[in-house]
Amino acid sequence: MINNSSLQKWDRLKQKQLDTQFVNSLIQGMNCSQFEAKAILNAVYQTYQPFFDNSGTMKPGQILFEVVSIENGAQKKLSECRMVSVTLTLDAGEKDLLIKEQQGVQGLRRHRLQRIANEAFQQGGLLTVEDIANRLLNCGERTVCRDIKAFKDMDITLPLRSVIRDMGKSITHRALIVKEWLFGLEYTEIARKTHHSVDAVANYVDKFKRVICLAKNNYELKTVAFLVKLSPSLTEEYYRLYQTLEAVPHRKEEIDDLVKKSLQTS
Repeated sequence: MINNSSLQKWDRLKQKQLDTQFVNSLIQGMNCSQFEAKAILNAVYQTYQPFFDNSGTMKPGQILFEVVSIENGAQKKLSECRMVSVTLTLDAGEKDLLIKEQQGVQGLRRHRLQRIANEAFQQGGLLTVEDIANRLLNCGERTVCRDIKAFKDMDITLPLRSVIRDMGKSITHRALIVKEWLFGLEYTEIARKTHHSVDAVANYVDKFKRVICLAKNNYELKTVAFLVKLSPSLTEEYYRLYQTLEAVPHRKEEIDDLVKKSLQTS
């Protein structure tokens, strides 16, 4: 009978032996202290562990790519951002050949752009236009921007860092989600279309409703922003949507009912 715990023990011992060799090499070769050598060893594990873990799991045509983690805020400098390793499919073989045959070079590029953006997002990372143009698809940044606009014209939102974190001149993805809700789409449909979780969609719509109710109760928009914990610009954008966008009848009725209830309560 094989003792699994014993096998695991020997695996641990072998690992410890390799760690010891590495630590000793640092101490002897770089004149490091024991503490410094172990700190370097830990840093190596943290940095290269994804490469070790992906051994034998990647498919032909895929690459391991470092991208900015989705948890980083828009104001955070790139040099200070946490990075994550994601697996991206640059070439899907016959599927991509079929796309190129049917839609040409531009169609294939846009197909790959949408695929890698979604793959990165699903693994907790966000690609940038620079990443896509200069490191992945080897094309001009203007070309990528035109492709993104083409998707936008088709009401497809790519989960890029500029969109998810509301950076630069990109559309505000929160307002886009609220707009889709006002047009009558359900949470699950919006989540699928905008590559957000259902909970995130519900949260954005809920805050939109609170903004409208408070504004209709004669609170100043700056006060509303503070109470709902939104930026003043997003609060203004939500209220502008409410004033200018023609919502479908049942959404308009839902908002009107909420406003009436809030007025009665106040």
